[in-house]
Amino acid sequence: MVSHSVDAERLEVDVVVVGAGIAGLSSALELAETGFTVLLVEKNPYVGGRVAQLYEYFPKLCPPTCGLEINIRRLRENNKIKLLTTSIVKSFEKTNGKLSLTIQQNPRFVNSRCTLCGDCLSVCPVDRPNDFNFGLDTTKAIYYPYNNAYPQRYVIDEKYCQFENCKMCVDVCKYKAIDLGEKKKIIDVSAKSVVWATGWDPYDATRLDHLGFGKYPNVITNMMMERIASPSGPTNGVLRIPNLDIPINEVAFVQCAGSRDENHLEYCSSICCLASMKQATYIRTQYPNAKVHIFYIDLRANGILEDFYNKTKSDPMIEFHRGKVAKVFQNPINKRLLVEAEDTLTGRLIEKEVDLVVLATGMQPTTAKNSGFLAELLDENGFIRKDSNDGIVGCGVCVSPKDVASVVQEATGAAMKAIVKIKEVQ
Repeated sequence: MVSHSVDAERLEVDVVVVGAGIAGLSSALELAETGFTVLLVEKNPYVGGRVAQLYEYFPKLCPPTCGLEINIRRLRENNKIKLLTTSIVKSFEKTNGKLSLTIQQNPRFVNSRCTLCGDCLSVCPVDRPNDFNFGLDTTKAIYYPYNNAYPQRYVIDEKYCQFENCKMCVDVCKYKAIDLGEKKKIIDVSAKSVVWATGWDPYDATRLDHLGFGKYPNVITNMMMERIASPSGPTNGVLRIPNLDIPINEVAFVQCAGSRDENHLEYCSSICCLASMKQATYIRTQYPNAKVHIFYIDLRANGILEDFYNKTKSDPMIEFHRGKVAKVFQNPINKRLLVEAEDTLTGRLIEKEVDLVVLATGMQPTTAKNSGFLAELLDENGFIRKDSNDGIVGCGVCVSPKDVASVVQEATGAAMKAIVKIKEVQ
């Protein structure tokens, strides 16, 4: 990594929305379309958050692509929203009734002249793990995060780029879109309210030694399954483990992997059961003869979502087992995986031999890992459980685990709360 100097800038807006996933996007759009000025801050080089990584929603089993495209179009056409990607909030304070934030925008090294022509990709000599696909494949050091990502231009990963020792991308770019000397920016922002919508991270499955993640390549997480199932994923939508040639005839889904456990996440993430049922349909669609086992403690499928559960359960090739998985290990003879659990309905030990294990890891709020000035708003698990007197309004999964539809509804409520804060300041 190289060291870059810093430029400074000042902005004044009505609302700062932190996080440009589905929660932040929805809230920012509601605010801007009501007439307020919004600064939308995102740490990634693209908007869309976790939703952009999903293959399908439940219960309709439709892709999120169309909804994201509509929101991105609304974002592009609204001049009351200023978007800052590759940016993080460094500090926050309230002075004279107004909120002051310091935002650090890290360099992207690719400007708006980029046309995604691909010439730079063809000459870049360095590969990097593709974090969008959870390391299941690689990209070049200069890359486009995902199909239809916005902003629609490449970005350079400074952890891997060789900069002055290479410069091949600069030499080949006929649009002069690459600036390896781009500086870090510090932006001082004055606002009347802040919507905090930084979302969630999948729980770290490497901490679940007994479930074999990291030890066996055919033990994956539920979010890795979403990327494998996606046509834009590492296998172009073919359900197989990259670089591992094994047939998929039998699959086990392990619910509450690290959840409802005082040693990991003590709470239920509420949507993992339905996500696994959805992913079971991915398996059954591509492999009509495949058998699916879902190991669970309790099933959560409230309201109209119970219809989706009943439909899934009616499939004779999908079997539900009530019991927490104790361990996953490999059969030394045929290299298949053995999943061991106690059936709490019968008291008998269950052991199933499968080709693939999918861990339903829980949703951990990003605020749990980097609370900082939000500390007084957080509960013991890192969720924002109250709005601050200083004008911060929580929104989305950093408030509590929930599905996408509930997040969008909450985003509207957060926008209304922010408007109330603005009126109080005025």
